[in-house]
Amino acid sequence: MATIQKLTRDLLRSNWGTRLFSAQTTKDSPIGINFAFSDTDKEIQDVARKFSREEIIPVAAHYDKTGEYPYDLLKKAWSLGIINGTIPEHCGGLNNSSVTSCLIDEELAYGCTGIATAINSSGLGQAPLIISGTKEQQKKYLGRLIEEPLVSSFCLTEPGTGSDAAAIKTKAEKKGDEWVINGQKMWITNAGVANWYFVLARTDNDPKASIGKAFTGFIVERNTPGITPGRKEWNMGQRASDTRGITFEDVRVPKENVLGEVGGGFKIVMKTFDYTRPSVAASCTGLAQRCLDEASKYSTERKTFGVPICQHQAVAMMLADMAVAVELSRLSSLKSAWEYDMGLKNTYIASIAKYYAADMVNQVASNAVQIFGGNGYNSEYPVEKLMRDAKIFQIYEGTSQIQSLIISRCVIDRAKQLA
Repeated sequence: MATIQKLTRDLLRSNWGTRLFSAQTTKDSPIGINFAFSDTDKEIQDVARKFSREEIIPVAAHYDKTGEYPYDLLKKAWSLGIINGTIPEHCGGLNNSSVTSCLIDEELAYGCTGIATAINSSGLGQAPLIISGTKEQQKKYLGRLIEEPLVSSFCLTEPGTGSDAAAIKTKAEKKGDEWVINGQKMWITNAGVANWYFVLARTDNDPKASIGKAFTGFIVERNTPGITPGRKEWNMGQRASDTRGITFEDVRVPKENVLGEVGGGFKIVMKTFDYTRPSVAASCTGLAQRCLDEASKYSTERKTFGVPICQHQAVAMMLADMAVAVELSRLSSLKSAWEYDMGLKNTYIASIAKYYAADMVNQVASNAVQIFGGNGYNSEYPVEKLMRDAKIFQIYEGTSQIQSLIISRCVIDRAKQLA
């Protein structure tokens, strides 16, 4: 199997940006938009697809039932270059585009979003460093993920604060050349297996301080004294993902581990979500595509009233609705990724992609269970797990309701400019 490293280097040389979702206006390109993938794009997609079908799908049920962290799959994915692709070249990475990441993420999610989250969520922890880290910070912390199959973690949510990030209570106080962190985080992916954490903490105790100046991001080594991960949470779905709470008690962090400017942490987090939400939407698309494939295949095999159920108009229309939803989700995720790669502010379309894809995958998964009938409600058939795995997409990395608020604000701001 070819490695992603070689394929990506070929892709970078081929100037992919002019061929995928490009906005060309030359006489040679009157249409202006090109939806074709290059041969290298397809090869990268094929590597991820082969890994998903041959390595993930056969063991997905096992990890769902046991909740084990898929270390073996992580190591295989690392050796193929399927993870850590967006790490800069000066750290030994491939500096993959957001579009390329979406191609990979969709394929992995097709196999199992729990395993895909375990493998890919390190990218969320890496994103703040890629966006705002110094070259020294990037080399030290991102570089080690290239050298060994290690993962990072993104620590934002707290027991009393999810969508309301401004209410974060974890504090960091400056003492000499160190910062001392105290507080609790909750629902942290990779909390028990990460090598290091990105942690957002309040550094301005003034309750009237603006949200854009009150918080700071820190890079925190997992083995720092005072860090205590909690028990692994047993969730509805995506059970292969390691999700825990973390307690920080007098955790000392050197000043060199401040990410960006003191007080600029919230802005880093918002930029991170613009960066990662296209991939979340792509993961939704992968899961939805799996639901569609399982349901359509089953509908050709299951017979009622003497014919395959796909010949009943009610079922056929459900399949059509599912197909439309999957295609629209794919387009929105790739467009939001393309905007980011082009250096455009993609907040609006990234939130649209995440909002639509998260709601879409839940409806598609529900329809898949319906098409399977009683069998769909049984754990011996795959769609029961797919439906459980889908729900979290409406919650993590910004709930669907938060995405609606972001979208509405963008619409209102645009209206004011037109007035």
